[in-house]
Amino acid sequence: MILHSENKNKQVKNGLYIVSTPIGNLDDITLRAIDVLKKSDYILCEDTRISKKLLDKYKINSKLISNHKFNEKKNLSKIIDILQSNCIVSLISDAGTPSISDPGAVLINECLLNKINIFPIPGSSAVSSAISISGFSERFFFYGFLPEKLGELKENFKNLSNLDCSIVFFISPKKFNRSVKIIKEYFFGRKILICREMTKFYEEYIRTDINTLKPFKDTPKGELTIVISQKEKIKKASLKLTESDKKTIDKMIKKLSIRDITDLISENNNIPKKEIYNYCLKLKNEK
Repeated sequence: MILHSENKNKQVKNGLYIVSTPIGNLDDITLRAIDVLKKSDYILCEDTRISKKLLDKYKINSKLISNHKFNEKKNLSKIIDILQSNCIVSLISDAGTPSISDPGAVLINECLLNKINIFPIPGSSAVSSAISISGFSERFFFYGFLPEKLGELKENFKNLSNLDCSIVFFISPKKFNRSVKIIKEYFFGRKILICREMTKFYEEYIRTDINTLKPFKDTPKGELTIVISQKEKIKKASLKLTESDKKTIDKMIKKLSIRDITDLISENNNIPKKEIYNYCLKLKNEK
């Protein structure tokens, strides 16, 4: 039986709400998230047992539907029927924001096909929380959960190491311990932030150079959020025009424009373009 919305609050429109929930500390939920969840006809949960702890704390009594990666496709038609019956439906994951390394994309795309309204309710995010305290470049690439197979893992790290930005990914402590050598191979010389149990009582943040990175002695529980710093840019010392460069320019000045000479010389030498340009200009004026 489908429960039709009684329009409990005019400010909450019918449709699908992607609601962010706390990543650890249950106090980190937003007032708007509580309001929307309370006024939802149905709440889609990744794991109803985990979600109940949060919902009970805030006295949220909406009807729950189990919706995870193993049944989300099977549930689709049922949920779309509910949404098309002018209901308010919220999607939550066990922690953080749905559809970001969690189920949700399949339902969202089906809603788009059926022209159903979709609204984001922002809140806690392990990704933004880790980046905000890293001290690394604000430009970052988020990978999500790394693959299980060693060959795929190496290939991914190889590709990620070529990016000129900070890198964020999720990994289990066991897989992290197995991956330390590979991380050192591809990210040697960079810094790393390891976030564990963020916002919880035993939260831990480990900052170190990748050169000295070591596996955990006692493998902790839970997932890790890892941030690797951007590539360090090596500044080459600016060189000056040599006598050989000047002789080359003397020969070129009769045939090429100052701009072309400047581009050609600077391409092959780490000499500031301004210095080359000024020397060419001086030659022109002398002649």
